[in-house]
Amino acid sequence: MKFSTQEEYGLRCLLRISKSDSPNGLTIPEISQLEGLSTANVGKILRLLRLGGFIESTRGQTGGYKLARSSEEIIIGEVLEALGGKLFQDSFCHDHSGIETICTNSIDCAIRSLWKSIQNLLDGVLSKMTLRDLIGTEKQVGSIANNFASSPDIPISIKL
Repeated sequence: MKFSTQEEYGLRCLLRISKSDSPNGLTIPEISQLEGLSTANVGKILRLLRLGGFIESTRGQTGGYKLARSSEEIIIGEVLEALGGKLFQDSFCHDHSGIETICTNSIDCAIRSLWKSIQNLLDGVLSKMTLRDLIGTEKQVGSIANNFASSPDIPISIKL
């Protein structure tokens, strides 16, 4: 299972913007340099984040990108969905039916139940994590994520 570079870079760019103390926000070239990414890639990612309502842009010489909402209001699960979608969606079986119109396992599929369970686990954690939660050390963020993963409202059968 992999997360796309778009999702990884999107979170990095969003986190970089949230940590900026510049009153004008950050420009594409600044983010590109700070994150070691091409300006074209940063521009594409920032467009998706802007369309998703996570950042806003100001044009002009003093323009840049800033958060559209506070970091406490930006849910990581929503960001990842805007950047690339979920790992498992209802259309998954139709999209992976092979050469057939309908998947040969569409009636009783053990694999589908695995993907659904993993998606439920991810949703349980990512729906609680905010951009603010990502501001800290790797150890601090890991602790927050583990606390969310062991939360009582995540079914015991899919806890980490």
